[in-house]
Amino acid sequence: MAAGGPAQDRPEVRIDRADVGRRVSVRRVAEIAEDRPVFRDVIGVLTSWDDRGLTVAPRSGAPVSFDENLLVAGKVVPLFPARRAPLPAATPAELQRIAARGWPAVEQEPLGAWTLRASAGFTRRANSVQALGDPGLPLGGALSAVQDWYAARGLPAWVEVSAPGSPEELRAELDRLGAAYSPTLVRAAGLAPLARQGSRPAVDRVRLSRTAGTEWMSLYRRVTDDPAVEEAARQVVHGGPSVWFATVPGEPGQPPLAIGRCVIDGPWAGFGAVEVAPYARRAGLATAVMAVLAARAAEEGATGAYLQVEAENDAAIALYDGLGFTTSHTYHYARLPRG
Repeated sequence: MAAGGPAQDRPEVRIDRADVGRRVSVRRVAEIAEDRPVFRDVIGVLTSWDDRGLTVAPRSGAPVSFDENLLVAGKVVPLFPARRAPLPAATPAELQRIAARGWPAVEQEPLGAWTLRASAGFTRRANSVQALGDPGLPLGGALSAVQDWYAARGLPAWVEVSAPGSPEELRAELDRLGAAYSPTLVRAAGLAPLARQGSRPAVDRVRLSRTAGTEWMSLYRRVTDDPAVEEAARQVVHGGPSVWFATVPGEPGQPPLAIGRCVIDGPWAGFGAVEVAPYARRAGLATAVMAVLAARAAEEGATGAYLQVEAENDAAIALYDGLGFTTSHTYHYARLPRG
């Protein structure tokens, strides 16, 4: 049989455990038929390689896992060559719902067509009522129910107000109650140009994973020392249809230089949690992180990218301008006064 012995002793195996997180092409012995090995190839992200073997996540279908002794050949391959395609059609309300699926709250409860969301206070998106459609109550009664629901959880009552999408009279009712507003921009771009961004040296440093490990979380600035918030954060960031995490590792024993997150939902890929360590900025790492995530999203069939950014975050907006993002729409978080 062709396989056998340490992988590094096989001349056609040009990958090792340091390549976990990169896109690879591997050939392994899939079965023995009539005393002859049957080989199978798979291209995808090498998500693990340890004493139990290797796992590769292809563009679709279940991950492929096998023993190291069955590895016949392997090499790192370029990122998926994303093809240009029109931006997927989506109304502001539809994009808001897609974003909600990509950042699912720990606790969710319907209020008519609205959705109450709570996650121990971790991010406003996961701790606000998404006010799309009819709440099934007069607005005054609906907002009173919202206040009570969040007060019972010790949380401020935030309302996600989208126009169009939310009831037309909602803004007037919130104004009457003295709500405080905070605007957020929803920005969109074609995925293919994004996947071609970044310098080759920076892109080669990015590693992908299906989970956000301790090191990834250590750079994520929204995490606190509160165990309940940290647990909620882990649940929220891992939620969504198809989630990938990007990391630019630091020196051995040191925290990452950059991180990012992408969630793929049909034709749309949502980007977030793009962070760069202060001492590693201006080296193109944020762009490289987004490019590698975009290429993986394109490999899974997405053609459009979206993200949400606070309207006053000038540095992030400038970065996204340079990557081709334009504003789709603006929505507001409205904080209700305590009832």
